[in-house]
Amino acid sequence: MAKHVYSDEEVRKLIKDDNVRFLRLMFTDLFGTIKNVEIPISQLDKLLENKIMFDGSSIDGFVRIEESDMYLYPDMSTWMVFPWGAEHGKVARVICDVYTSDRKPFEGDPRNNLIRVLKDMKAAGYTDFNIGPEPEFFLFKMDENAKPTTKLNDQGSYFDMAPMDLGENCRRDIVLELEDMGFEIEAAHHEVAPGQHEIDFKYADALEAADNIQTFKLVVRTVARKYGLHATFMPKPLAGINGSGMHLNMSLFNKSGNTFYDAKGELELSDSAYHFLGGILKHARSFTAICNPIVNSYKRLVPGFEAPVYVAWSGSNRSPLIRVPSSRGVSTRLELRSVDPAANPYLAIAAVLEAGLDGIRNEIKPEESVDRNIYRMDESEREDNNITNLPDTLHNALKDLAKDQVMRDAMGKHLYQSFFEAKNLEYDAYRQQVSEWEREQYLELY
Repeated sequence: MAKHVYSDEEVRKLIKDDNVRFLRLMFTDLFGTIKNVEIPISQLDKLLENKIMFDGSSIDGFVRIEESDMYLYPDMSTWMVFPWGAEHGKVARVICDVYTSDRKPFEGDPRNNLIRVLKDMKAAGYTDFNIGPEPEFFLFKMDENAKPTTKLNDQGSYFDMAPMDLGENCRRDIVLELEDMGFEIEAAHHEVAPGQHEIDFKYADALEAADNIQTFKLVVRTVARKYGLHATFMPKPLAGINGSGMHLNMSLFNKSGNTFYDAKGELELSDSAYHFLGGILKHARSFTAICNPIVNSYKRLVPGFEAPVYVAWSGSNRSPLIRVPSSRGVSTRLELRSVDPAANPYLAIAAVLEAGLDGIRNEIKPEESVDRNIYRMDESEREDNNITNLPDTLHNALKDLAKDQVMRDAMGKHLYQSFFEAKNLEYDAYRQQVSEWEREQYLELY
């Protein structure tokens, strides 16, 4: 369902009713980091006329200095007033698309790229690509200088309650703030690892879902600071315990409804669902660099900590990459379990959508489902079942991405080139470091 786009008149009324004094114009850089330009309410007319400019050369992965003047075009369906008060009035935010100096959508803006991919989807006869994200995060204590430590805020585990779960009040506050901002929260609980939490919110169409993920991260970090805690979406902040994922539940709609559901199909799944699944499996190794984009992501994607490591699917168990949850009818969906919260949501959603659409276009059939625990199979058993591994380093993931034209096209030329260059530099910098583990293992031995 389309979101309401606020008219200029409605915005002025909301500003007056809520005593809004500042506007935060939000957009997202190549790496998924939220950027914002804050303006006083006196600049509202300029914003509504798409005349707010900023220096694009100062944003990672955007443009060179000689082509730096860029415009922010507000998407007025994303108007939202932050619930926390301010001494000098409230702050509202609106998410913006980035345009070039000659008034064209900037190809290096990840949000513009997702809009482009969604237009291709609609041209193929589909109306909506719904995403239900499940982002996880850790809460760490901060020191006397307000810097994050690696001390956990609790020793709780999956679904624990107070007093074991000391993050409960913080998490409850996060939920209340999000609900004040219009989020429909479906579940909030302690996760498996100490200090780890998950808050699930209602699915939305792809673009709104990506916007929601970015807003969610901002709210979580802001509320955590009020409790003297640091919220991190780093995939694997501590060794020896589970990392944080961001499972994506996906469903594709046309005018007739959910295209993944067929009451007469095997497992009540349609041919489109199987072909979409086939596309996801085919491109899984290639989109891993996009969905698991930092060196640390690959410390999570290891056997033994519930994160998927193998390219396979199942309707019944949680060890494969893709699970088909039991709901059917309008709720029929595929759950991709590899994505982590360091991913840029605009890029990740565009990539998995294009992978699935490629499967539908080319009628790619998935391998047979694997309905036993893959972690307990040996290598020969996995080979017999045509199960391959996900890449085990960012370097290997980038090599797979480079070979896959469909996934490169899902990013567009500008974003792909900037991403590929930046991530190779990141991996090179990591390779040059010597870890404490290496010194402990080798310094005396050799």
